Amino acid sequence: KLIELSKGCDGILTSITDKIDEDTINKLPDTIKIISNFAVGFGNIDLETAKKKSIIVTNTPDVLTDATAEIAMLLILGAARRASEGIEQAKSSKWKWSANFLIGKQLNGARLGILGMGRIGRAVAKLARAFGMIIHYHNRSKLSATLEMGATYHDSIKSLFSISDFLSINCPATKETKHIINGKTIKYFPDGAVISNSARGDMIDDEAMVEALKNGKFFSLGLDVYNGEPNIHPEYLILPNVFVLPHLGSATIKTRTAMGDLAVSNIEEFFKTGKCKNEIN
Repeated sequence: KLIELSKGCDGILTSITDKIDEDTINKLPDTIKIISNFAVGFGNIDLETAKKKSIIVTNTPDVLTDATAEIAMLLILGAARRASEGIEQAKSSKWKWSANFLIGKQLNGARLGILGMGRIGRAVAKLARAFGMIIHYHNRSKLSATLEMGATYHDSIKSLFSISDFLSINCPATKETKHIINGKTIKYFPDGAVISNSARGDMIDDEAMVEALKNGKFFSLGLDVYNGEPNIHPEYLILPNVFVLPHLGSATIKTRTAMGDLAVSNIEEFFKTGKCKNEIN
């Protein structure tokens, strides 16, 4: 359908749910010069094939940083304080307070590992500091002291994971980061760690994660993104120590409006100047 609709057009505005793979791009009319993605991510688009066909691809960075960081903190809090179990208990009207009722993990004084210290990762760090968390991070390169703001850099994921009482996944989706949380790397974490993922679903090997949640290696998990979404691994929906949201990272009026405006502006800028500052390929 997209191929049919694109006939006679010069550009396409896509969303993260549109799969623009090699086959689709090769079938697009030669008039298409730009694909403007309504998202900061671009894992739905085959960048190399687009480049071969001289089609530039753009995204919408910056404008969703704060909204996504807020969701990352919600995941951390929801997972740490057993929100899913709490909601079920509240709905049952059978709960009774006791000294050990739904005891969770406290953020204050805990070490938060941030995997990917880009715009969103740094925004998460800023919010987490307000909760008294101690920030550690791994990035492709060490940040300047100004951007680090006292955070501790780790040059490997093994080093970062080994001290992470909590881990927030905020890195981009690449071939290298696919299933970066897997049966091997799970062993690096302290027992009872809390994991949250507000980046992309394929960062986590679901089978290995489910096993770690069942055997107590991890205390809990907070998820806003999934492998093959909207389908969610069925175990995540029944395990009591998993807190799930339906990909709400950028879901505020302010942010979605800004994303739409920027996606359109990317197209306008390209056809006015022949280039775009948000080009990613």
